[in-house]
Amino acid sequence: MSAQPRLLSPDPEAPFPPADSALREPDGLLAVGGDLSPVRLLNAYRHGIFPWYGDGQPILWWSPDPRMVFRTDGVRLSSRFRRGLRRSRWQVRADTAFEAVIAACAESPRPGQDGTWITAQMRAAYVHLHRLGHAHSVEVFDEAGMLAGGIYGVAVGRMFFGESMFSARTGGSKIALAALAARLHAWGWPVLDAQVENPHLLSLGAEHWPRARFLAEVERLAAGPGRIGPWTGDFGTIEAAALAADSSR
Repeated sequence: MSAQPRLLSPDPEAPFPPADSALREPDGLLAVGGDLSPVRLLNAYRHGIFPWYGDGQPILWWSPDPRMVFRTDGVRLSSRFRRGLRRSRWQVRADTAFEAVIAACAESPRPGQDGTWITAQMRAAYVHLHRLGHAHSVEVFDEAGMLAGGIYGVAVGRMFFGESMFSARTGGSKIALAALAARLHAWGWPVLDAQVENPHLLSLGAEHWPRARFLAEVERLAAGPGRIGPWTGDFGTIEAAALAADSSR
């Protein structure tokens, strides 16, 4: 009989199975069921676990091995992209348009993907988490003040777990990622979780970390006090052109 993921208790405060007990096939599937309440979501992230499932499926919880991770001083923008960025008048802010960012991430077409994993249930759960001060968005605005791209995720302690990003204009998601990483690095947050591999993330400097290394880092960083509440003031405004100089080569 093949191994099966654990069925979660209906109690949102019940512990998850150890992340290192996740299945090898499909890689990282750990548990099924439960809910998307704030207490359960924060408990999941605190232990290196995240939800990922589609419409018509039960809630599935994952902790893949290896894990895709960015060092916050290691996001790479190509020389060509940085040359264009120096002339940009776009600006980057945080937590001013969370619902618009998550909606755009849900609605953006993805190569090889039919539909979205950011279901209505997921959107509602992360909007709730945002209103509680734990989920955050970084937004890129063009010269006309229109949303050109963005990224959202969850912060626990000094650890940021990226969930999804989008571009409405070419390069919007790259700028959002680079700005988020730069600000996190300035705050002393060394790691940005990118969850699972894809070629785009690798091209921007994401690394494969063994799950054991990732979980040890999460345990260390998530124990800190963090920054709960809106990030708008602390994040400030980042001029996109400034990222041309700050980006890792």
